[in-house]
Amino acid sequence: MKIALIGCGFFARNQMHAWAQIDGVELVALCDMDSARLTDAARDFGVTRTYTDAAAMFAEGGFDVVDIATTVHSHRPLVEMAARAGVHVICQKPFALNMADARAMVQAVEATGKTLMIHENFRWQSAIRAAIDALRSGAIGTPFFGRVSFRSGYDVFAGQPYLAEGKRFIIEDLGIHVLDIARALFGDVDRITATTRRINPSINGEDVATMLLAHQGGVTSVVDCSYATQRSPETFPESLLEIDGTEGTLRLDAGYRLTVNGTARDVSPPVLDWAERPWHNIQESVLLIQQHFVDCLRAGREPETSGRDNLQTFGLVEAAYLSATEARTVAMAEI
Repeated sequence: MKIALIGCGFFARNQMHAWAQIDGVELVALCDMDSARLTDAARDFGVTRTYTDAAAMFAEGGFDVVDIATTVHSHRPLVEMAARAGVHVICQKPFALNMADARAMVQAVEATGKTLMIHENFRWQSAIRAAIDALRSGAIGTPFFGRVSFRSGYDVFAGQPYLAEGKRFIIEDLGIHVLDIARALFGDVDRITATTRRINPSINGEDVATMLLAHQGGVTSVVDCSYATQRSPETFPESLLEIDGTEGTLRLDAGYRLTVNGTARDVSPPVLDWAERPWHNIQESVLLIQQHFVDCLRAGREPETSGRDNLQTFGLVEAAYLSATEARTVAMAEI
């Protein structure tokens, strides 16, 4: 399976490392408008085909999958280019600038019979996966309340300075992941109520958000995220869980400690040979989601975070911003 990757920036390095670790997969082409960054990535990962123009890369072809690791403004034109080229697509989150673009991208790839997956990797963190598996096994009966929490004071702007520039920040960049975890645990959502705050005066967007979700299956969940929380010890980048069910409770606490009905176990992720703390849980999840994508292509089944599925997660982001702006509960049917 031959892979081409567009975007060789900060996070894409994890994707390149993951591709190198998956059996039967070869990274054959790289594309980036920054020629110096492109040259560095090609040297480090032994890729000989390099492009500064995505259209030229698609015209030459010779790959089965394109992995789009660029910022959101380029997603629709690149996904539609990939659809015209007839290749499978992985696209970074956030999926699109708006719901209309997201739907158009899904339709463009589906029309070709190829697969589109969004790189929504948080649900693939091994600690989160252990909690999902326990919940789906019925270990605490039927869940009725959940909390998914990500609170940190980690300086994410040092590695990704563009995050400080947009009018939207934490829901679009981080909250989208935490909302997707809630969907993976409790299913789709009927309505959402959200509040936001900006604590850091040096950024343009919100850095605190709290969201109340009413899920279709009857679960009420609270999704909260913050990059303004001073914690000691720092828990970045862990997502913490509290789930109550009809037959017990589940907790995923700091330090990757999963407790189900009073019995605790360590679900710490491994530190892969190309990973580093504290990013190692996210880096492992990149490998796991890309392996999932490859497995799905080989088996002819839809990935968990397919483009069509991700319309629901992306819709929650849009609904959360609408709720916070208008100070009201938003029904997902509106989105």
